[in-house]
Amino acid sequence: MSQLLIASDHAGFILKEKLKDYLTKKGIGVKDLGTNSLDSCDYPLYAYELGKNISSGKFKRGILICKSGIGTTIVANRFPGVRAALCHNLKIAKLSRQHNDSNVLVLGSAFVKPDLAKRMVTAWLNTEFLGGRHLRRVNLIKKIDKKIREGAK
Repeated sequence: MSQLLIASDHAGFILKEKLKDYLTKKGIGVKDLGTNSLDSCDYPLYAYELGKNISSGKFKRGILICKSGIGTTIVANRFPGVRAALCHNLKIAKLSRQHNDSNVLVLGSAFVKPDLAKRMVTAWLNTEFLGGRHLRRVNLIKKIDKKIREGAK
């Protein structure tokens, strides 16, 4: 696997650091886009950086963390080709890969504790996209995204 991106705001900082350590110990390369402290910061800036890097193709997958996960999901999904999935349990993390080919896992630190987050990340990284009827739907998402970018109705 190529290097994995990770980013958080201040509310996700502690969970981000724990996941970074966990992934590194498993031999997975992690590029940290910040934040680097518990000091209050603005989540859109970190979600923007991660989304931009996924959308450009420089990186294949990433993990975003904020308190609820909602804000970072909204920002990341504004980028073409980004399929950010806000997940709160193991099953939905797997389904986000199997059915939606998600390339950004979003976690809400207020809802997902470190042990569960580690299991979710491992499952998400090891779960393959099923293709088939799901590929048709992901391709429809891509077509809709293209229409929106071109200003079509």
